[in-house]
Amino acid sequence: MSRAVVLLSAGLDSVVSFKIAYDTFDQIMCLTFDYAQKALSIETEYAEKICTMYQVNHLIINLPWYASFVGALTDQTTPPPHVSNLALDDLAITRETARAVWVPARNAVFLSVTAAFCENYGYDSIFVGFNKEEAKTFPDNSTDFVASFNEALKYATLNKVEVVAPLIGYNKAEIAALGLRIGAPLEWSWSCYTAEGAPCGICESCLRRKRAFQAICKDDPLLTRLRSRR
Repeated sequence: MSRAVVLLSAGLDSVVSFKIAYDTFDQIMCLTFDYAQKALSIETEYAEKICTMYQVNHLIINLPWYASFVGALTDQTTPPPHVSNLALDDLAITRETARAVWVPARNAVFLSVTAAFCENYGYDSIFVGFNKEEAKTFPDNSTDFVASFNEALKYATLNKVEVVAPLIGYNKAEIAALGLRIGAPLEWSWSCYTAEGAPCGICESCLRRKRAFQAICKDDPLLTRLRSRR
């Protein structure tokens, strides 16, 4: 029996990665990390909703010490940086905004914790939503990072757990198109850095998501669902 653990933040990328894993493996379970992020309440709510819909086990892993770290994602007094649509492909600007929302060693910590979980409970793979678009400014989304971490896992785990990043060659528009094509529950995905009643629409993550659906000429299922509640 093939078994995988999915890192499910309920972001667009992780939800598409979840559906790929769900369609591929005999058994999966999901982990969501609480690292004091501003969008925690909605991320955990949506991740739990998805896991309930698909009858998949779901655990929330608490990392309380992250709450004392600086950065726009965890420091409640620091607003997330805003960029214009025109700046989304300006590496000088987006590298600065990436630095503002960087959480120290986050993906390395997440993968290490998940690898220990996989080894203990007999799971083979860790599914993640790393992608080409974010790898331009976040090195821990890159192919080099995944390859290096998998090399380390050959020594760190007896069962040689492997990180699988099915979206590593995709940009956001391609991810959105794939998610729609495979029936990923995108109506329960959340990309915004904040946790208001609706996405802010102005943070970089919101803008990238908006641009992705515009590029493929499709409505965002999340916004469609939220509008239907009114």
